[in-house]
Amino acid sequence: MLKPSEPASADYSRRPYPTLPPTHEPRPAMHTNSSESERWGRVKQRLRAEVGDDVYSSWFTRMDLDATEGEVVRLSVPTRFLKSWIQAHYIERVLACWRAEEPGLRRVELAVRTAVIRTHTRAKVERSGEAERVTPTANGERSEARTANAPTPAASDALGGSPLDPRLTFDAFLVGRSNTLAHAAAKQVASARCGEPVMFNPLYIHAGVGLGKTHLLQAIAWAGGHGNGSRKVLYLTVEKFMYGFVAALKTQTAIAFKEALRGIDVLVIDDLQFLQGKSTQAEFCHTLNALIDAGRQVVIAADRSPSDLETLDERVRSRLAGGLVVEMGSHEEELRLEILKSRVAAARAHHVGFDVPGPVLAYIAKTVTHNGRDLDGALNRLLAHNKLTGQVVTVEMAERAVRDLVRPQDPKRVKIEDIQRIVARQYNVSRADLLSSRRTANVVRPRQIAMYLAKALTLRSLPEIGRRFGGRDHTTVLHAVRKIETLAGNDSALAEEIELLKRLLQEP
Repeated sequence: MLKPSEPASADYSRRPYPTLPPTHEPRPAMHTNSSESERWGRVKQRLRAEVGDDVYSSWFTRMDLDATEGEVVRLSVPTRFLKSWIQAHYIERVLACWRAEEPGLRRVELAVRTAVIRTHTRAKVERSGEAERVTPTANGERSEARTANAPTPAASDALGGSPLDPRLTFDAFLVGRSNTLAHAAAKQVASARCGEPVMFNPLYIHAGVGLGKTHLLQAIAWAGGHGNGSRKVLYLTVEKFMYGFVAALKTQTAIAFKEALRGIDVLVIDDLQFLQGKSTQAEFCHTLNALIDAGRQVVIAADRSPSDLETLDERVRSRLAGGLVVEMGSHEEELRLEILKSRVAAARAHHVGFDVPGPVLAYIAKTVTHNGRDLDGALNRLLAHNKLTGQVVTVEMAERAVRDLVRPQDPKRVKIEDIQRIVARQYNVSRADLLSSRRTANVVRPRQIAMYLAKALTLRSLPEIGRRFGGRDHTTVLHAVRKIETLAGNDSALAEEIELLKRLLQEP
């Protein structure tokens, strides 16, 4: 698994690998083919012991020996990105491992091989059109006939991933009625083995702030690679994805960036609602399609459903909606109480003697209802009062400490689908009628009322409402809103009907 916590060999990342001044005297080949293969096997064992199994399986399993000639060993990898990454971070280690077997070796050359059968002579490798010749310059630095293969910031940043919090694991995730399905789907994704058919793709989890969606995504990232050493799991915030793509465009390394992402087995993207820019959205769509079509797992989280992400391209919304879409609801009181108990137990490990009586926990669980972060904030305040003033934690202390966290009950979030369903039922038409192009009086008026309610009770824009009503223009929606406002102002019966519909829609 690729984790941001694994350093990419900092001691080697900024130094070019050693080269010697050119020589005009031909040197004999060092070994026979059988001897080369045996030495290559020992070199790989040394390299695995030095870098560890995880790093070795990520970067070196597809590196092959092409030939050894004089003081040079020629290796190859299947992609330009692997070549660039190994040269930037590990080439000296590879050289050191070879020198342990053959002290006379002076240089390692790395090439990108084609999909055709590899050959073991220099001439044939060069004729393949993919080997990149490396020649020393006057100051001893490397230059290449094609492009400089200094480390590509965009690709390396992307593969580095976003930081993972070691506390956010499945063991630390508390399950309740509001998140049972999301937790089960995330566990299924994390426990799948490499090569198994992908069951839910993409898995799309949406929830409000502080309800645990990032916890689940990071738990997948932590657990996804354990026991499945060949699986590459990458966790990225969408901000990191956008930064990586823009940086790749600026440094002209977009191909390496794409190859890096599309080589991932499980791609986990958080906070998709912040994805902006036409070119970035297009690249995200291409990456999404490429991974899904190749049978790779994609997991995405956002603060709303795919259909409500108005800034996203329709093709992206459609692909996301085609997977498993799971909503995590607000924490119920029982789950809030369990969260508080677990937080108190964790706090005791660092603050011996800290205790919160059961009635205080019950009070906080009942009154602090917005999200899990508010629960953390409430406990932190109790801990501060207890440790800084020496006061015993009581219900009265809790009432004073968390007063501003006790928020009025949030009104029900009304969806356009609910408006269409209730209006259709109230006026004895079908939802399909509301979305159709029919212009009979018994359909036009309910359609206009539904559009008016969508504008009044949701945060959706006029173009979005028009799109959800059969692809109508925003001017049609604006006309409907103004029409119903005028009629309701002059017709008390219609005004009462609209108020009734609002109550039906806003009932919990």
